[in-house]
Amino acid sequence: MKNSTLRDAIGGDAPERIDFQELKDSVHRRLLERLGSKLYTGDIEPNQLEELVYESVSEEIDLSERSISNLTRANLVQEVVDEVLGIGPIQQLLRNSRVTEIMVNQFDKIYYEEEGRLHRSNLAYSSEEHLRRTIERIVANVGRRIDESSPLVDARLPDGSRVNAVVPPISIDGATLTIRKFAAEPFSTSDLIDFGTLTDESTEFLNACVQARLNILISGGTGSGKTTTLSVLSSLIPEDERIITVEDAAELRLNQPHVIRLESRPVNIEGEGLVSVRDLVRNALRMRPDRIVVGEVRDGAALDMLQAMNTGHDGSLTTLHANSPKDALIRLENLVLMAGIDIPLRAIREQIVEAIDLIIHQARMRDGSRRIVNISEITGIDQESIQLQEIFRFSTSAGSVPSSIGSLVPTGLPLNRRIKFELRDVALPKGR
Repeated sequence: MKNSTLRDAIGGDAPERIDFQELKDSVHRRLLERLGSKLYTGDIEPNQLEELVYESVSEEIDLSERSISNLTRANLVQEVVDEVLGIGPIQQLLRNSRVTEIMVNQFDKIYYEEEGRLHRSNLAYSSEEHLRRTIERIVANVGRRIDESSPLVDARLPDGSRVNAVVPPISIDGATLTIRKFAAEPFSTSDLIDFGTLTDESTEFLNACVQARLNILISGGTGSGKTTTLSVLSSLIPEDERIITVEDAAELRLNQPHVIRLESRPVNIEGEGLVSVRDLVRNALRMRPDRIVVGEVRDGAALDMLQAMNTGHDGSLTTLHANSPKDALIRLENLVLMAGIDIPLRAIREQIVEAIDLIIHQARMRDGSRRIVNISEITGIDQESIQLQEIFRFSTSAGSVPSSIGSLVPTGLPLNRRIKFELRDVALPKGR
C-alpha cells in the first residue's frame, strides 16, 4: 500500500493518503524553491536539512489548515528527508540491518530478503515517475546515466551497497531497482563462522593459504555470498602489502592502509570513455601490486588475471559465477577464449593449473543460509582434464554446530602445493 507510514499514523483511508501525498509534494516543491540544486548536492548538513524540512512541513500544514498529530508530522518529515537524502520509501528497508536485499519490481511492487527468505513489502513509490527520479539520482551520484539509449546500469550507494537498475524499453512493465545491501561493518572470519559459512578448522586453513600467497578463485551462484567471502579473505592480507582491487562497481571494503581501488566505467553519452575490467587488470600490473583482487571475472579479463597470477603476483583473489568447482574451470576456459586471442585449449588449461591453487565453492542452502560447500586444490592435468583434490567438503551428515543442515569437514587428504608455504615460512595447519 502507498504511504503506509502515514496511513498507520493517522488510521486514514485512501482519500486521506492522497491528501498526504499532495502535502509531501508541496513540501518538496517548497524545498526546491528555497534551496535549488543544493538540495541534492550534499552541501547541506543532514540535521540542518531536517530542520528545513520540518519548517516547510509546518508552513504547508498551516496553509492547508489541517490539524494533525505530532507523530504524523514527524513521520511526514522522515518521509520527505528519506526522499531528499535517501531513496524514498525503501530507505527504511535500508535502515533495517536484517534486510539483505531489496527488489523493486514496479513502483508499487516491492520485495525484500530477510534472513534468506523473500517477503512482500507494503511500501510503494507514489508513481513510476517517482521511482525513475530516484533511480536517476542514484546513478548520477556515481557519474553514470540511465535512459532509453542506456537502459541498464550498475551503481552503488554511498554505503557501498550494490545497485542494479533497468528501465523501459528493456524492462517492459516499468523501471526496476535491485539493491544488495552491505553490512554497516565489514564481516570478519568470526562472522562467517557464526553464520555457518566456515568452520574454525577451515578458517585456519584459508588464513594460512592467504599468508602463503596462494591464488584463490571463489565460485558460486548468484547470491551465494562470493563477494562477502572475497572481502573477508582479502582482509587477511598483511598490512605491509600493496593491494589493488578491480571491480565493476566498487564493493570491497578493506581496512589495510595500502589499498588502491579501481572501478570500471561504461561508455558516455557520446559512446566513448569505456574503461573495462580487462583494461583495469592490465593497468594494475603497471602499478607495482603485491596482490590483485578482482571482484569478478566475466569476460576476457580472465586471461589477464591468469597472466598476472603467472607473472609474480601470487596471492591474488577473484570470483566467478559457476555451479561447481568443475564447472568453474570450464567457464574459466570459455572466458579466456573470449579474450579474442587464438590459444590452444591445452595451453589455456596449463595456464589455469599454474595460476590457480585453490577453488572455494559457495552455495545458498534451502534455509537461505550461504555456505562454503567445497574447498579444492588444483593438482594438475590428467590427459585433457584439470584434476581437483577436495581438501574440505560439505557433509549433510555432520550434524554439528552451527546448523543441523550440515558442516564443512576436512577430507584428510594432504595438500600438494606445500612449496608455497615453505617459501613463505607459513606453517601448514595440523593434518594438512
